[in-house]
Amino acid sequence: MSTSATLKRTPLFDQHVALGARMVEFGGWEMPVQYSGIVDEHNAVRGAAGLFDISHMGEFEVKGPDALAFLQHVCTQDIAAIGEGMANYSLLCRPDGGIVDDIFVYNLPDGYLVVVNASNIDKDFAWMLDNLHGFNVELTNISDHASMLALQGPAAEGILAQAAGPALAALPFHGVATGMLLGDIPGIVARTGYTGEDGFELFIDDNNAARLWDGLLALGRAAGLKPAGLGARDSLRFEACLPLYGHEIADDINPYEAKLGWAVKLDKGSDFVGRATLAQIKQQGVARKLAGFELTERGIARGGYELRDAAGVHIGEVSTGMPAPSLGKNLGLGLVPAALATEGSELSVVVRDRPVRARVVKTPFYKPRYKK
Repeated sequence: MSTSATLKRTPLFDQHVALGARMVEFGGWEMPVQYSGIVDEHNAVRGAAGLFDISHMGEFEVKGPDALAFLQHVCTQDIAAIGEGMANYSLLCRPDGGIVDDIFVYNLPDGYLVVVNASNIDKDFAWMLDNLHGFNVELTNISDHASMLALQGPAAEGILAQAAGPALAALPFHGVATGMLLGDIPGIVARTGYTGEDGFELFIDDNNAARLWDGLLALGRAAGLKPAGLGARDSLRFEACLPLYGHEIADDINPYEAKLGWAVKLDKGSDFVGRATLAQIKQQGVARKLAGFELTERGIARGGYELRDAAGVHIGEVSTGMPAPSLGKNLGLGLVPAALATEGSELSVVVRDRPVRARVVKTPFYKPRYKK
């Protein structure tokens, strides 16, 4: 593990420390895992609003005459279907169908903005450069000076209306626009997020991050807005069954195994990296599939714990597991044989050398409340 002397810090590090956050290593960054407590912050997002520092995420600009053609080539999603002022989720896949990363693509008036996972910034940028041959594109990694905040929860719209005006607060689901925040901070606002709640992600320059963070917390205090850390971000996305790289998705997991086939547009009219293999996988079916399960005996599933079938045979590992604060249940996710991925299937989780019975349940565990 990296030492604190070598970890990167976002422009909001001092704000986190002043708020009493517990700082931890995450993907090479020193980040807040919690402030008032993971469950308290989780409940704040579900019931009111939470503010997350996600400035560790990576941002790439894709501009030039062939920007659309290039993104069509490297993305599984149909980028041509993302109109200006809109955004959508996509995957980058290897020729063998494994997932390089999951990303969000934003269509702006002057080009595209691609957001990637913090731990994959260098890998993703190198991978995109490797696939740039033949395209007239300006690909720029702006991660080092771009900050991101996520304002999430049912009260997020009202808070953003105060901070940025009613027009930006009225963006449609997955809409994106430029505007002024707190009157004079230029930024990009998108109605996207990673919590299963309505909310917004805000892109600003590093030098404006602290003022925006402080300003939003002040504006939202009366509405119940709280700062939220990585712990609540993980439990919120887990309940909504949103994948996390290195857990539900990875280089050796394909989209159909991860139940992300909906983000693969085989018929979008242009070839893309991994298409041939993914078409074959879709036709043949997969041997394993991501499944959600509920423990039916006392115990908590954690990432990396062994999964067994009803006969006690090893079938995989838990990708993510924890008590779900919104649901009051001990739940988990993991890749299991496709035949066992159906609702009602019985399996067990090995918790401290003891098999604990579990049952496959419908996903997502928590129904997202996006404003559509």
